[in-house]
Amino acid sequence: MSEEKKSLSETIRAAIEQEILSGKLPSGTQLEEQQLLARFGVSRTPVREALIQLESAGLVDLVPRQGAIVSSITLREYVAMNEILVQLEALAARLAARRISAAQRTSLQQAFDACRTAAERGDSDRYREANDAFHDVIYAACCNDILSRQIRTMRARMRGMRDLRFEKPARILASLAEHEAVMGAIVRGNEDDAAAAMVRHIATGGDVYADMIAAMPDDEAGGRRGRR
Repeated sequence: MSEEKKSLSETIRAAIEQEILSGKLPSGTQLEEQQLLARFGVSRTPVREALIQLESAGLVDLVPRQGAIVSSITLREYVAMNEILVQLEALAARLAARRISAAQRTSLQQAFDACRTAAERGDSDRYREANDAFHDVIYAACCNDILSRQIRTMRARMRGMRDLRFEKPARILASLAEHEAVMGAIVRGNEDDAAAAMVRHIATGGDVYADMIAAMPDDEAGGRRGRR
């Protein structure tokens, strides 16, 4: 592939990836090749290369006679991914406690305030947005682009089932309290407390829920797909 086509495929990949990570393209969405060709004004080669890259990242599935479809996950896959996500998020919080700047401390407080406002209003949609913004500040503050990218990719694939938590007002209030604990530890620069608080936050539902799903028969846990 020429350098020009390689650059085009990277641009296309990045654009589609961002839309998946943001939730604009939910799981199950079919990515029509003709629409992508018209949108980006390119030939098939860079589009197909971009889709192959997205498949390698686990963000799309290339299905014969159907094309590219934004990936979804089974309940068993969700549990496995959440066990990994807990550790990645904890590491991000630990690094953020060590590296956060004064400006990022302000941004973290502002993101928390937005979470609190949404929680007080019982607005689950706004809380989801504020929750994403809160975590985004931590990813930026950890100053590790590879770690941040891995977390964002995993959260995008898990979005549907994770967002279901916020259908319950009690979970929103509990999440807010957990955010406050995470923020306090990061602002104080206490790495151990920040990591521990993040583990408690991400592991919501506890091991009982995870173990219950993990023990499901394959036709239930492996065959049911989560929606985004």
